[in-house]
Amino acid sequence: MNENRLEELHVVARAMVAPGKGILAADESSGTIKKRFDSIAVESTEESRRDYRELLFRSETAMREHVSGVILYDETIRQKAADGTPLTTLIEQAGSIPGIKVDKGAKPLPGCPGETITEGLDGLRERLSEYYELGARFAKWRAVIDIGDNGQGGRMPSHTAVHQNAQALARYAALCQEANIVPIVEPEVLMDGGHDIDTCYEVTKWVLSELYQELYYARVELEGTILKPNMIVPGKKAADQSSPEEIAEKTVRCFRNTVPAAVPGIVFLSGGQSEVEATRNLDAMNRAYRGELPWALSFSYGRALQTSALKAWSGKAENVRAAQIAFDHRAKMNGLAQQGAWSDAVEEAA
Repeated sequence: MNENRLEELHVVARAMVAPGKGILAADESSGTIKKRFDSIAVESTEESRRDYRELLFRSETAMREHVSGVILYDETIRQKAADGTPLTTLIEQAGSIPGIKVDKGAKPLPGCPGETITEGLDGLRERLSEYYELGARFAKWRAVIDIGDNGQGGRMPSHTAVHQNAQALARYAALCQEANIVPIVEPEVLMDGGHDIDTCYEVTKWVLSELYQELYYARVELEGTILKPNMIVPGKKAADQSSPEEIAEKTVRCFRNTVPAAVPGIVFLSGGQSEVEATRNLDAMNRAYRGELPWALSFSYGRALQTSALKAWSGKAENVRAAQIAFDHRAKMNGLAQQGAWSDAVEEAA
């Protein structure tokens, strides 16, 4: 790769994990955001989706001080605010970086009951070129890895699912860098089920090892990438739930064994954790290990940044400021956690 292009990618990747900042995942598909709107009894229309996302992007404290980038959905990257300003311009004016989700979702993987392969590689080169022109400087692709019984006497994940999803992530990442776009690679090991934390550790270690092997084969320059993984946590249905300290120790140990030092940063997905759980676990990692690691540990949260704001808004124009205050608060708490400076006392006092 041309050295100037690699440096451009590296600059963007480093900015995505700047101190005290992380990424807002606002890339919910139309189906997913409809479910979120259903929970607050708001009809999901193009206008209502725009109004909600606009209020987030106009939340000055959150966007300017704690959000480094925003992952957008295809609809959103093309939308304009009520006053005609492109939503990408609002993001840029706040000093944040527009990004785009480019995968087409997880679909059943032939021959592997209960498992999926993420689709979207066909036509991706052309779509990335268009998204770059629309302002996107990074992209995201999510692979889904499940742990458990496949219902037919087999165990998940299978080697086929891990290998093929890692290959797809690597091909996507290479196409992104060709288009001068930083790829976020997201191999999510789901926290559903009753498995213990050690099982999550072993599966995540396997998945990440496979991923970085495939990224090497695809000639992806790691300095121009960001990793978006799960934390090492027990399944939601596990009898024993782990402390933030145990989650921090096992997560960092897993990454030390698998993630090359050339990667600028790791931005965690919340994976169904509550808002405060996601903040607390991120803080535990940075409190114990910040300064010892080759990569920054930050956040790329959707629900863990938006749940309170969405409830506060409830589709009413008069609630916009209340929703922005709720969003500002969560962004600030995660910005503190990114530096190991969050605490229950700070959470309650803010």
